[in-house]
This record gives sequence, structure tokens and C-alpha cells, in this order.
Amino acid sequence: MITYAEEKKFDNKSVVDLFSSVGWVSAQYPTRLYKALMHSSTVITAWDGDRLVGLVRVLDDSELVAYMHYVLVHPDYHGQGIAGTMVEMVKEKYKDYLYIELMPEERKNAAFYEKHGFQIMEDGVAMQLCNFSNKI
Repeated sequence: MITYAEEKKFDNKSVVDLFSSVGWVSAQYPTRLYKALMHSSTVITAWDGDRLVGLVRVLDDSELVAYMHYVLVHPDYHGQGIAGTMVEMVKEKYKDYLYIELMPEERKNAAFYEKHGFQIMEDGVAMQLCNFSNKI
């Protein structure tokens, strides 16, 4: 049975294992990744026993805008509704904010978010400045 928590009770190793499972470059910076999560406004986690299998990170300004930055689920647990449950938890927590925003890393993920009520910004465009090299 999958359980969900908002407490930041994860450890560095479990975070790195989860981020590595989906191939995210942030796993290559374990100390920085852990620190970033600990300083995030909200982190919702999904657990299978003591195994971290999903995570959502939110940054907010305490009043108007919440930015859902990470939504990830270990590939062994895809298709079980874990990501959707965590997104709905974020929507409930931030229901009084004017905006909950996100930027899917891949266009193919847009349909998932649309299913949860998000809309593609009519004139929006994703932008990013990368301060790292893939040659770590």
C-alpha cells in the first residue's frame, strides 16, 4: 500500500535513488538536491513501506503563486496513480492561491497535467538558463 507524507522525512540516499531511477541530472548533485528539497515550501512524498517511490516539490510565495517543480515516480511504480494523487494533494493545499504553475520537462507529459485541470498557457513559452554541463 502506498502512503503519502508532507513531512520531509526522507534521507539523502532515498532521494538520490529516486531521482536516479528517472535519469534526472540533479541526482548527480546529492548534497545540493537534498538541501534544495529541505528548503522547498512543500515536498509531498509517496512511500511503499520505507521505500521512497514518488515526490512532488512546490515553491511558493506564501500567497499568490505556487510553482510545482518536480513530479516524479519511480518507473517500477508508474501507472498506479501515484503522481495523480500527489498532484491532487498539491491542488488541495494551494487551492486558495491565484495560480499553481508548472513547466513539464517533456511535451508528452502535458496531457497528464491537463487531465488534472491544468491548461497550456495561451501565449506562454518555457524558458531556462542551464548553469551546468552534462559533462560532470
